[in-house]
Parts: sequence; C-alpha cells; structure tokens
Amino acid sequence: MISNLNIIFWGTPEFSAIILEKLLQTGFCPSLIITAPDKPKGRDHILLASPVKNIALQHKIPYLQPEKIKENKKLENEIAAFGPDLFIVAAYGLIIPSQLLDLTKHGAINVHPSLLPKYRGPSPIQTALLNGDELTSVTLILMTEKMDAGPIIANQKFEISAYGGSTEGGKNQNYLELSDELANLGADLLIKNLPLWLAGKTEPVLQDETKATYTKIIKKEDGLIDFNKTAEEIERQTRAFYPWPGCFFKMPHKNKGDKILKILEAEVLSTGQNKKTGLISEREKEPVISCLKDSLILKKVQLEGKKVTGGKDFLNGYRELIGQVVKG
Repeated sequence: MISNLNIIFWGTPEFSAIILEKLLQTGFCPSLIITAPDKPKGRDHILLASPVKNIALQHKIPYLQPEKIKENKKLENEIAAFGPDLFIVAAYGLIIPSQLLDLTKHGAINVHPSLLPKYRGPSPIQTALLNGDELTSVTLILMTEKMDAGPIIANQKFEISAYGGSTEGGKNQNYLELSDELANLGADLLIKNLPLWLAGKTEPVLQDETKATYTKIIKKEDGLIDFNKTAEEIERQTRAFYPWPGCFFKMPHKNKGDKILKILEAEVLSTGQNKKTGLISEREKEPVISCLKDSLILKKVQLEGKKVTGGKDFLNGYRELIGQVVKG
C-alpha cells in the first residue's frame, strides 16, 4: 500500500503543493519533504516559505530546505537515514544528483507538465502558452540525472482552452489557471499509476531524443512587450507570464516621466496589418494598442504604484494617452 511506503516528496511552488495535498488526501504521509529555502519578497524583503513548506508545517511533516543538493554529504546522510522507498518530485527547482537518486529502492518519479520529450526544462507551461499550443500533457517519468530525460511511465494529455486569444472565443487560460489544472491532473495520474509501478506492472518507455526540445528560465525582462509583434503573440505573452513576471511597457505619465504599465488581461481585436505600432486608440471606452498585426484591447491593467483596474476605468483617468505612441 502507498500509505506504508517510506516516501520523500520534493517540491516547491503551488504546482507541487496541489500534488502533495492530493496525495495526503489519499491517506499517505511522506516521511520527509524537501523544498527550497525561504525567499525574501517585497520591499521589506520578508522571508516567505514555499507553498510546499507551508503544507509540511500544517501537517507536521519533517522537512529540509538545503541551499544546495550537489556534493552535500550532510543532506545525503540525512536522506539515507530515512531509508527511502521512493522519491516523488514535482517542480522542486534543481536537478537531483545520481548519488541521491541511488538511495531509493523504487527510484524517483517526476511529475512534469508537458508532453515529453517536448518542452523539457523549467518553463513548459509558459512555453506552451507562448507558442499557442492547443494540446499539452502531464508526464510521469523515472528520473535520471539528465534533466527531464528519463523513461516515461505514463502521461495524460490535456486540451488548452481558448488557445486563440480572440474576442470571439471563451476566456483564455493563463499560466496560473493552466498550472493548477495540470497539477490536479498530474496528482490523479500519479495516484493511479503508483500501485502499478510499485507492483512492477509498468514498463517505462525511453524518450525519443531526436524529438527533445528545451525551455528556458523565465526572467523579469521577458515580460517587456514589443508592439512590433502580432497582437496574438502579445496576448499569449500576457497569459504565459501571469502573475510573474507580468507583461509591461513604459507609458508616458503626466509630466512625471515614464511609468510601467502592466497588462494583466487582454483580447485581440482584428484590425489587420497596422502601419504604425504602439498607437493608443479607443474602442467602446476601452484602450486599444496597435500591433504589427491586429490590435490589443487592454481589459485589465496595473499602473506602477497603483491598484489593478479595468481598462475602461484606466482610460477615464488618462484620456491624454489617446493618439500617443508607446514602445516596449
């Protein structure tokens, strides 16, 4: 039974926390949780625990927060002392070295939110949204030291809703929403396949290395908008980078220099090819910005130092922007 296993759970963000919570609901409790160290946040640099650490505290589960995991003999000894049967890994944030993987009886299962070997690496969900993919997946793999390259135990495909970003479609999924969907799907897939794996009834399938693609670490500057792209590309960008790093551009601000304006929600307006990009206009009292192809309706924005507001309310306070041209 899963509940009798000595399992160590590795994870850090909300994606991991959702999976951990669902596993706990099945009645099993990991012997140990390993998560990232607390990180400073905000202007006051207050240290905040990861979502996974918060669950560990809530359920009084032992946890470790190593600064590094490679060449860390102390960590290796601490893990070995638990005699782990299995590692479960979900968005931990670092590659687990082979000397730690070798400590388990049944290996390490990683929950990865992509249709592997496509989109290996740290940002598969953002990359799927940026590329306008209609289909993604959650994949369970047997971990090796090479990033997301282990043999596949199981996968479950998932259709991304309203991928086109048109005003004619339904509400488009952003990163936060899609991540939560895939985490729940991944937890269900894990719960279903763990007994099969432990009973030796699952034969992992090697990944096709010729089809492997890789994703990158998302940085703050990736959120800067270039209006020389199409409106569809930028609309995808606003969803892929919500809530972090967000999508933003510099906006002229009433004799106070440029201010950063974040676009939190947008829709594509079909206007065809535009001779001038970055031109601000108005449609049904909402701000519209011309792009290389089509235009972007700003539905929800946040001006630097201000609260989130709807596009109409924002434009009411900044009517002088109409006719101006902005850059990323």
